Order: sequence, then structure tokens, then C-alpha cells
Amino acid sequence: MYSGLLLGFYCLFLFNSCNQGAKTDSIENKSDGNTSVYKTLDQITFNGDTSNTGMVSIPGGEFMMGADNDQADKDEYPKHKVILDPFWIDQHEVTNDQFARFIESTGYVTTAERKPDWEELKKQLPPGTPKPDESLLVAASLVFTPQKQEVDLNDYSQWWAWVPGASWKHPEGPDSNIDGKGNYPVIHVSWDDAMAYCKWAGKRLPTEAEWEYASRGGLNNKIYPWGDEHINKGKAKANTWEGSFPYKNTAFDTFTGVAPVKSFSPNGYGLYDMAGNVWEWCQDKYRNDYYQSINSVEGIKNPQGPVDSFDPDEPYTPKRVSRGGSFMCNESYCSGYRVARRMKSSPDSGMSNLGFRCAK
Repeated sequence: MYSGLLLGFYCLFLFNSCNQGAKTDSIENKSDGNTSVYKTLDQITFNGDTSNTGMVSIPGGEFMMGADNDQADKDEYPKHKVILDPFWIDQHEVTNDQFARFIESTGYVTTAERKPDWEELKKQLPPGTPKPDESLLVAASLVFTPQKQEVDLNDYSQWWAWVPGASWKHPEGPDSNIDGKGNYPVIHVSWDDAMAYCKWAGKRLPTEAEWEYASRGGLNNKIYPWGDEHINKGKAKANTWEGSFPYKNTAFDTFTGVAPVKSFSPNGYGLYDMAGNVWEWCQDKYRNDYYQSINSVEGIKNPQGPVDSFDPDEPYTPKRVSRGGSFMCNESYCSGYRVARRMKSSPDSGMSNLGFRCAK
């Protein structure tokens, strides 16, 4: 997966696929372009709520983390022993209603609502990459755009559009809204946005190890949060893409986009949407070879992720891990609903299938 802003940058040069009829000038005029006026993480303060309402207590223990079947990518190997202390994790993804209370309390402005800073963006690009026209550097986010026919699954720009005005409260663009969707997962939130919310809520993002352990729901060496039964067998188990991605969704699970939280059965720990619906940010930096560096017979306790980030696919871009898959995941595309599946994006990425849940 490309990082959000990098793919957005690529889309800036694909006028037909990314303009989507949006009024770029009016959107740009709403952004002062000066990120220094926005609240930083240091300026966010704890809201004072120390309760564990809406959270689940996960017992400590050890498990084998990583690849479970032949669908696994290289960065899921080797399977290795991890020991964790007990922790708490949200029962479901942070919702629009929850995020709205955070925004109302703090006045925070999300990454997608800010004009991109070219000086920061170009650090993630190969040296010499030309700056796009200033009129294209506007507050925007990546919006999923289903296709009408089969496309090359190696070309992500076929189904992603960099849409001016798209944000958590305008998920499809400036003319859309979240009315009646208070119990849907908040989307278009960057890792930076998630961290700000966590600080306000007195929580944190789960580590990648905590997330996978919680996702497994007490089961050992299983492929999915519910066990080993294939995603396409039996009843609908998660909000995923059934059919042929990205042009035909049979909606066997009754959804073609993001679903309300708790729409499917929980796993063994009572956690919802640990597979599908939206990808979820984790605390850890991403390195493709991290598992190799920590693999040992005695195991590793409470791993916090690598000290630095590296993705050979985009070597200039530091990234953070996300987990769990989304409504877009399909066997032919990413099988992100597997408990061991890893994804990565730059911390300033916002997308219409990316959210988070908290831990403590």
C-alpha cells in the first residue's frame, strides 16, 4: 500500500481520476496553508476521564505472532514468540460521535483538513521530484472510487482519488456528511490525528503485538479472529469485499462501504471488527524486516516496534503500522482480515478505509 500523501501526490497529476468535479479554488480558499496555527500534540490535554468504559480487559500471556498460512507476505515472517502484560483495548473502533466530542473539546484540526506542507511532503519523495502547481496543494484526503470493470491490481491509483474537501466529517468529499452515522468508525484520520485523540482520552494506540494478540481472541495459530473457516464460507463474518475487487461487490455481508461498529459477531475476547470494516492504526513504526530482528527462542516481552522505519517499496517515507483489513479487502487483493496481515502508511495519511481504536 502506498502512503496516503504519496498516492495523493501521484493523483495530483491524474486530473480525470482525482478532480471528481470538486471546486478546487473554493476548497483552497478555506485553508490558510499555515500548519503552525493548528494545535500540536503537545497542546492537547487529557479530558480527565479515567474510566475503562467501552474497553475490554485482555489477559497477559504469550503467543506466536506472525504468518499463519501461505497467503502471508514476507514481512509476516518469521512466526515468533511474544509475551505480553495485561492491557485494555477498545471494544470497537473509535466512532464519529466519539471523535466529534474530541474535536468539540479541543478545536483540533485533522491532517486531511490542512493544506499539505510541500517542504514536509517532498522529504517523502525521491530527490528532484517536481512540486505540483500550488492550486493543487489543497486540503484533501484519499477516497475509494469503485470501478466499473477489471483493472490492474498493481495500480492503486485506479481506485483511489485525491479529493479536495474530503475529511472525517465529509468522507466522500465536500458535499457529503456523516449525518446519521454517529456509530460508524471515524475515517480519514492520520496516525497523528489518532495520537491526538488518544492523548485527550487518556489512552494510547495499541502496539502491533497487542493488536494481533487481541485480534486472535484467545485462539492459537488461527488464520482469522473466528478461527480457520474461510472468509467466504458460512455466514458473513466481517465487512469485506465479496466478489471481484474493485468493480463488483456482491454485498453478501449487506455492506458495500464502511459499516456501523458491532455489525458482526465479536471474537473470543468480545472485540468487534478485528477483521474488516476499516484498517486500524497501531503505535509501531514499520520495518519490513522487524520480525527477523526480534525472533528468538525465549521470545520478546512487550515489543514496542523498531526504533526506525524502512519500507523498501518507498524508502524515503517513514511509516506506521495499521492492522485488521477493511471493507475493501478481498482474497484477490490483500486478505487484510487475516490476524497476521500487516499494512503500513505514512503517519500523515488519511483514507476512507482507515481508522483506529485505543488501548491503555
